[in-house]
Amino acid sequence: MIEQLASWLKNTPLAMSVAENWFSQIESVHVIALALVAGTIFTVDARLLGLASRNLGFTYLSKRLLPWTWFAFVLAALSGGLMFTSDATRYVKNTPFLIKMSLLVLAGLNMAYFQFVTLRGVSRWDVGRPVRAARVAGALSILLWTAIITCGRWIGFV
Repeated sequence: MIEQLASWLKNTPLAMSVAENWFSQIESVHVIALALVAGTIFTVDARLLGLASRNLGFTYLSKRLLPWTWFAFVLAALSGGLMFTSDATRYVKNTPFLIKMSLLVLAGLNMAYFQFVTLRGVSRWDVGRPVRAARVAGALSILLWTAIITCGRWIGFV
C-alpha cells in the first residue's frame, strides 16, 4: 500500500518537475531552513541547560526565537515534502530517512511534554536555573535534533 502510494506520488507532474528541474534549489532552501530551526532551538536549549543567555528570562528568549523556529520548521517541512515527492519510492525504503522521521516524532513529543507539562511551572524558574525536567528536555532536544540532522545528511548516501 505504502509503495503504491509512493509510486503514484513520484509520478505526479509536481514530483517529476521537482526531480528534473528544482531539486537542488529546494534542497538549498531545506538546508537553510534547518539551519535556522537548529540555531533557534539550540539557543533555547542552551538557556535551559544554563550554558547561554543565563541573564535572560526563559520566556523572554523563547518568545523572541520560537516564531522564527516555527517559520523555519514549516519551510523545512514544505521543502522536505517536495524533495520526498521527487523519489518517494526510494525514500520509503531508505533507513536514514525512516529513522529521521521517527526522530522527528520523538522531538515533537519531547516538545509537547515540555510545552504542556514542564512549562506550566516556568514562573518558578524563568529567570533562575531551570528545573531538572526543563534541563532534561533541553538536552533531549539537542540530542534529537543533532540525530535528525545527521540522518538527513545520510539519506542521499544510502
